[in-house]
Amino acid sequence: MPKKAGSGESTADLLAYLFGPGNHDEHTDPHLVAAWTPGLPCPARNPGRMTLSDLALLLDAPVDALRGPRPTEHVWHVSVRNEPDDRVLSDAEWATVAAEMAAAAGIAPHGDTQACRWVAVRHADDHIHLVATLARQDGRHPRIRGDIPNMHTAARTFETAWDLAPMSPLDRTARRAPVTGEREKATRRGLAESARESLQRTVREATALATDDADFLTRLRDAGVRVREHHDENGALDGYAVALPGDRAERGTRPVWFSGRTLAYDLSLPRIRERFHPAVAPADLARAHTRIREAATLLARAGRAEGAGDVAALGDLLAAAAATAPASVRDQVRAAAAAFEQASRTPGTRTLHGAARAHFKASARALEHAPRTARGGGAPAVLTLLIALVEAVEAATAWHRAQHHDAQTRAAAQAAALLREAATLTGAPPPARPTRTVPRTVRVTPAAGRGPVVAPPDTGAPPRACSAPPPSPGTGRSR
Repeated sequence: MPKKAGSGESTADLLAYLFGPGNHDEHTDPHLVAAWTPGLPCPARNPGRMTLSDLALLLDAPVDALRGPRPTEHVWHVSVRNEPDDRVLSDAEWATVAAEMAAAAGIAPHGDTQACRWVAVRHADDHIHLVATLARQDGRHPRIRGDIPNMHTAARTFETAWDLAPMSPLDRTARRAPVTGEREKATRRGLAESARESLQRTVREATALATDDADFLTRLRDAGVRVREHHDENGALDGYAVALPGDRAERGTRPVWFSGRTLAYDLSLPRIRERFHPAVAPADLARAHTRIREAATLLARAGRAEGAGDVAALGDLLAAAAATAPASVRDQVRAAAAAFEQASRTPGTRTLHGAARAHFKASARALEHAPRTARGGGAPAVLTLLIALVEAVEAATAWHRAQHHDAQTRAAAQAAALLREAATLTGAPPPARPTRTVPRTVRVTPAAGRGPVVAPPDTGAPPRACSAPPPSPGTGRSR
């Protein structure tokens, strides 16, 4: 599976890392398996014929020869990884993969003798690194728009031909994980998470409760985040970026800004606006519990289009619950909200209107205005809320399963397991006869072109905690 590793400014520094021991001595036998020109000597195996400095100069030569402006970050870097259970590919096989991926990305199309210069470095059994410089040898800039989706398409050919584990479909719903440099910076600063992860959570919490643009931006600033607005020629807001105080780049000269789109697929301003909901009067927490259960029933009956809006609103509700959860269960509820994030994004749809949406949004507002109610009511109130959330997430799991959204199904199931774990930490026994509003026969409209979905028989038994956690949420495989 190809994964963008981030662009850069120094070819020599990247090569030194790839051919070096790694941050934890994890790189073994680093060497070239392919390059833009056949027979290029490997700096690790033929240092007398080629050094790392020589290789960097060769790669950078087309960039240095550009007549026009030089790209700010001219180093293109992508890793291509197999599943751990796949067989170990030979160097020759990885060389074939590398050439095909470079062609698919637009770096070096087949038969193009003036394409970009690139190399493929292998320092582990299960993956290679592709490095290229973004200047063609004829002095033009390459066309690499859509490089990763095109590489995913090429990867499927190898999966079929070589009987490798199929990767998750590229549905643009996987969580955007921090890159290696971001994680290393957080470690140097003694932070538990990267700036990207902190900003993702803060923006998601603001999105969950905002009613319009002004409310959204105000919530971000109140949370202590730096906000930069972008306006069109008419002065209308058409984008935003956020930065974490203290997170700076270029030797501390400027903040590190993240646009909403780079934080997550659904955190761009247009996607956030789709989830704005009119202000509702705060309800007491008991009413919120009822609304969540009613929404779970509606979600269980939702069709393919309507359910997309419902699961998006449920993701916002979980973000609000994570922000207001008591300390005793906060870590578990936060983990559940993070796990459900991919389940809140439905592949291939932009329609976010659903019958359950209003109930979920009203419940989120109730949690915002009455977070002390759960604390004041003690463990029973927290447990009641968690059980209601479990019912809603289980309904979302069934809905995604019916649509054959495999990654979303796994994500929702993991979130449900974490919420059940939180319920066990409340210190109060669950109600003897919990209220069940989910219909005895779950009716979910299957995806187009699929066969009918048969619901499992209902035993009438109340929900019970899982003895073993379900599969991992599958937030986008990294190969």
